[in-house]
Amino acid sequence: MRKFLFNGGVLGALFGGISAVRATAKGPRDWRVGLIWLGWGISVTLAVLAVRDEAREAREQAELEGYGYDD
Repeated sequence: MRKFLFNGGVLGALFGGISAVRATAKGPRDWRVGLIWLGWGISVTLAVLAVRDEAREAREQAELEGYGYDD
């Protein structure tokens, strides 16, 4: 869990939600609000998936080098 919370990409995407909230509160209620939230959701998803892939690659590299988690 820590790897997600302290990753710069995930933090940036989460703080991007602040601007989405502000745009929702101040802006008109039309189709653009949905696109703002869709874009924010996509950015958070991509950041989380990138962290997950990095962790998987590190685990696979450790297994190849003989430092498996099963030892």
